[in-house]
Amino acid sequence: MPSFNPTLADVIKRTEPGVNGGPGKIATIVEMLTETNEILQDMTYVEGNLPTGHKTTIRTGLPSAAWRMLNYGVQPSKSDTAQITDACGMLEAYAEVDKALVELNGNAAAFRLSEDRAFLEAMNQEMASTLFYGNEKTHPATFTGLAPRFSELSADRARSGYNVLSAGGSTADRQTSLWFVTWGPNICHGIYPKGSRGGWQHHDLGEVTLEDAQGGRYQGLRTHYKWDVGLTVRDWRGIVRVANIDTAKLDPAKSGSVDLIGMMVKAWNRLGAHRKQGRCVIYCNETVGTWLDIQAMSKSNVWLGMKEWAGTETLSFRGVPIRRCDAILDTESVVQAAA
Repeated sequence: MPSFNPTLADVIKRTEPGVNGGPGKIATIVEMLTETNEILQDMTYVEGNLPTGHKTTIRTGLPSAAWRMLNYGVQPSKSDTAQITDACGMLEAYAEVDKALVELNGNAAAFRLSEDRAFLEAMNQEMASTLFYGNEKTHPATFTGLAPRFSELSADRARSGYNVLSAGGSTADRQTSLWFVTWGPNICHGIYPKGSRGGWQHHDLGEVTLEDAQGGRYQGLRTHYKWDVGLTVRDWRGIVRVANIDTAKLDPAKSGSVDLIGMMVKAWNRLGAHRKQGRCVIYCNETVGTWLDIQAMSKSNVWLGMKEWAGTETLSFRGVPIRRCDAILDTESVVQAAA
């Protein structure tokens, strides 16, 4: 559904003209990013309405409705709303390669791009980490990710903490989380600055003089990569965090283990109909994903199965794909109830 829920690759293809019908330079770069960052295959992207981010209106309360009898009226009401502004962070990298090494290869452009993979991978990892843990309050240069928005437990159905479920872990620095995220323009989506090509810039800065670790000089080629990206959560009800998963208690054969499937059932039901308003995807790291894979092989398993997602056979829960994201830590703090 690219027209309704465009990914970064969809946006780039639409805004960057290719050569002879082929993909443009940035489209090729984004394709490389997507290979190692599965979130980019899922995440909806929306152009911001500000040069530095996106201002959106969220509904904080519903209007009232009333039954009416003949010859009796009803009182008018209105919904409660609030405006929030999410900023884009500027993620940048400079890639440098020895000019002589480039000249030894026949296709200079392709070789330089292959050499730049390490820099792109570093940007990928930083973006994925920020998507979950970024916090503008403590690191103003970044954007605010999911964890700071779902950082406490609450029984109040009007607060985002209501969609944070605790798996019972209580030991500091060995907790992890599993996320249900519904990507869509009305729930949760990535943003890029107004008027930009998906927030991506690529500049070939040409030949420059470089220095080695001993101060020696040589001629090299430099490339500048810039990725302006942010996150907006319009409706927190389309996201559920299963927090306080004790990584030392994942073996279901041992007593006192975490009931991963039971927690996922609770998260599924907490989402309700909101999971149908976009692309619903489950994210966990290798630790949790491994144990889910093991449970999927059990003869008693009725919840987990395989599903084709983005052209690959993927483990799924009730048809919702489970994606691995190693940016999710095994050393999270214990998420507490709201004060």
